[in-house]
Amino acid sequence: MIGLVVVILLTWLFLKYVVNEPISVLGIAPTSQRLRELTVGITFMAIVGFINFLWQADVKEITYAVSEDYSFFDFLWGSFWVFRSVLFEELLFRGVLLFLLIKYVGIFKGCLFSAITFGVYHWFSYEVFGERIILMAYIFLVTGAGGWMFAYAYAKTKSLYLPTGLHFGWNFVTAIIFSSGPIGNQLLIQQGEAVQRNEWYTLVFFTLQTIVAPGIVTLYLTKVYKNNAT
Repeated sequence: MIGLVVVILLTWLFLKYVVNEPISVLGIAPTSQRLRELTVGITFMAIVGFINFLWQADVKEITYAVSEDYSFFDFLWGSFWVFRSVLFEELLFRGVLLFLLIKYVGIFKGCLFSAITFGVYHWFSYEVFGERIILMAYIFLVTGAGGWMFAYAYAKTKSLYLPTGLHFGWNFVTAIIFSSGPIGNQLLIQQGEAVQRNEWYTLVFFTLQTIVAPGIVTLYLTKVYKNNAT
């Protein structure tokens, strides 16, 4: 929580005294359109998340059971934790940094740089830096693709609502529903070990996260927000 407060404070101070812009330029003021974008983002990536986990459960013969000790308070706390972490990362990577990058180098270069830094950041947040190069490459490509999607969503909508929704939708399903995250067991708990399949299945799941979902979002935003170019 302290980290989020610090990021918000530094963002406000930097925009006010260095960039000479109000924090509202990041698109944080709620409007009906932005709330719709938030809802659409959450829904879309939640669906992608469910497809990913249920598909893997079928292929790898994974079964899940509802946690007997899971309470409504646990759900609220876990959801808040996910939202807080998402908001922290969005302000850090799609906040003032991306705002300035888009302003001075354009959408493509700005979003690409944001995606790269987001991928590198996850080497450290996932504590895989210095581990096997294949694992590092996998983490970089998966999170970097997500970083591109979130950055492009910000660039085209000129708001943090859609990228926050996309980011939260995926993280919520991953961490809260299927307990695959840093906060441990939540609603559903995996029973037993997954059956390992060949690399082609891994490639399919990898493609869903790195190409299909980001590709759909990029194409949609390019078509619907075609006049929002920098």
